[in-house]
Amino acid sequence: MFDRSRLRYDCKDTWLLSSYCDILIVAADRPQNLLHKILPRCVGGTAKKNWQFLSARSPIDSHDFTHAAPSNAAAAKLFIYKTQVNNNRTVSDTKRSFYTIHTRPINSIYRRVVEELMVEMHLLSANADFQYDPIYALGVVTAFDRFMLGYAPEADRLSIFNALCKSLEDDPDRYKHDAHRLESLAERLSGSELLSWLDRSISFQDAGDLQASLGAIASNAQFKYSRLFAIGLFSLLEKADPEMVKNQETRNDAIAKVSAALHLPEDKVSKDLDLYRSNLEKMVQARIVLQDVIQAERKKREKRDTTKVTASPTADSSDSSN
Repeated sequence: MFDRSRLRYDCKDTWLLSSYCDILIVAADRPQNLLHKILPRCVGGTAKKNWQFLSARSPIDSHDFTHAAPSNAAAAKLFIYKTQVNNNRTVSDTKRSFYTIHTRPINSIYRRVVEELMVEMHLLSANADFQYDPIYALGVVTAFDRFMLGYAPEADRLSIFNALCKSLEDDPDRYKHDAHRLESLAERLSGSELLSWLDRSISFQDAGDLQASLGAIASNAQFKYSRLFAIGLFSLLEKADPEMVKNQETRNDAIAKVSAALHLPEDKVSKDLDLYRSNLEKMVQARIVLQDVIQAERKKREKRDTTKVTASPTADSSDSSN
């Protein structure tokens, strides 16, 4: 019998997109061909098969989420806080907790996007080497905001985000507070100033704790890199200098400098960010198509209703003449 408690994240290159593709095709129903042209697929797989972020392997066995060495205690003291998640909790436990906290139904288009993000955060938090830090928090907030754009009702987005963090036994206000501080810092700096701050060649009095976390990351040989951390870095660069990240040459140069300063795998950071940017573009196109589908269905429904109203008096007149 399949044991759902032994699961691992395995979404690879379809991260935060395969789920959206699958749901959109199901939701749109008839205009599948149009959606297939816009949304990407994995080579050799259907849209439905692409949604395989879970497979029957334990996160403890997965090379993607574990290292043998324990986390660095000294680095943890420097404003990097270990997320307090019971390592014995399963993905199913986290999902159950989420749906207990957020009790309203989630729009089917976004449900799997939320669950995919939830699974990645769960497995990172359960990893012995993972430590919460403000840049990771910014990555979580940014990914959620970007991929949940257009969610209706809008008021439910806050409830979903809060439940996402609380289901991991974490504080959503901490995520939002740290993300806001980093964004505020980046907005007042130029691109070159931000790069200098990231490599710790310049400092600011009101951001001392944030910069201390950068030093702890750079000095931690067991630092657990994640795609969400990379998204946080990209968000900082984008806030400081939008033109810098739009140009491939300056973007790659910035990624190289940041990766060197923080001792990150440059190739992996670059690939993760290319995928992230590509997926955001696909999501924009997908939402446009879906909106067209919804409007078309609304017009058909209105036309049917009008036809019924028009036919009703005719039927009444026929009955009266008899």
